Amino acid sequence: MTDLTKSMSISAAGMKAQGTRLRIISENIANAGSTALTPDGDPYRRKLVSFGVTLDRELGVPKVEVAKISRDQSDFNEMYQPGHPAANETGYVRTSNVNTLVEMADMREAERSYQANLRTLQAARTMLQRTIDLLR
Repeated sequence: MTDLTKSMSISAAGMKAQGTRLRIISENIANAGSTALTPDGDPYRRKLVSFGVTLDRELGVPKVEVAKISRDQSDFNEMYQPGHPAANETGYVRTSNVNTLVEMADMREAERSYQANLRTLQAARTMLQRTIDLLR
């Protein structure tokens, strides 16, 4: 395999991993305002993406991949809403532990990583195409 093909494969794996991360971040943002359904229930718990490296034995290169999607174990937020059906005896409702500001920052980082991998993939593809054109 050529080095350009290997770099394209590595970039594609990075794009796939960041795409998964973007999907999870979007899910977190969509559920940021959720509340528990009952006084003793739990609202939506933020999800976290962990990356890992695997060796692509066919190409002989390491690639990034999503190793695990886990739940953030930080405390839930509470809002005082005594009339809410999920309010506890003191009038507080448990809300999601998602912080939209953190999610937006993570989204920007994931988007930039995705775009960097895309540019690398496009550059390798262009170089590969020019090599093919020279050989004609």
